Amino acid sequence: MNWELIKRKEGQNGTGNWGKFDLPLDTVLEAAANWKKEVGNEQKLWLCWNISHRWSLLQQRMVLEAGWTPVVGHDPNCQPEQLTTLPGSIFIDFGKELKLKVVWPHFPLEFAFLWAPKLAFWHADLLMPMEKLHKFASQFDALENGQMAAVHSTGGLRHYFNRKTHRYWELLGCTTEAASRHQFEKGCGWWRNFHTHPNGPPEEKALRSEYWYDSGVGISYWEQQYNQRVVRLNERELTAGHCSEIGHKNYKKSNHKGLELDLNFNLDLVARKMGLEAMLPA
Repeated sequence: MNWELIKRKEGQNGTGNWGKFDLPLDTVLEAAANWKKEVGNEQKLWLCWNISHRWSLLQQRMVLEAGWTPVVGHDPNCQPEQLTTLPGSIFIDFGKELKLKVVWPHFPLEFAFLWAPKLAFWHADLLMPMEKLHKFASQFDALENGQMAAVHSTGGLRHYFNRKTHRYWELLGCTTEAASRHQFEKGCGWWRNFHTHPNGPPEEKALRSEYWYDSGVGISYWEQQYNQRVVRLNERELTAGHCSEIGHKNYKKSNHKGLELDLNFNLDLVARKMGLEAMLPA
């Protein structure tokens, strides 16, 4: 399936881009009310995006071992061969009610305040030793309502002193209900082109338009403009287990993100390097 073709034909409502979003917000609020019903009274939720069956199962096992509840979402444009959830995990089809053909994890993350008291998140291609995951889980557990943690990026050395290019990204992090709500009310959350957020104050429009367009720039702006503290996670601690095209020579592309992940990385080998071989699914 050609992701670019699907995105062009079906729009980008599920990709987390305020510049391309044209759904009534009320419909999202209604959908999120049902997401809230799905998670029930669970307080420590961890968003796990399923783009490859075995990778997802391993991540779910890791999160459960760390004492959190995996919430498994997926992109219908990147349908894995199976959508299995382990006992103790919760599956939510975030795009079903809104009939979204493409859904990125940024979509439910933006509206975390509507359905999750505390929501951790990570990339579908990220693994780490359990000792390190326990450390991060404890750090997330200690966050008070109104606080959040995420990986900070300056956009490279040449942008180091230009804060308008800085952003937080969803490689690994955790948000809380009050932090997510305040970001939404101030119009500066996770989605791209936060300067077009419907809640953005008119008097800040010119200033916001000077910032970079990418996802997570709104979080950096929230930190700067509203004097909010974001706990910065060290990206270097995650590099060894981040199985992405960044720094990968001869990276092979595919129209299917799950196939692309398996095409470039052997899960069994990566898991063994992280000491996770005993948790590998069949």
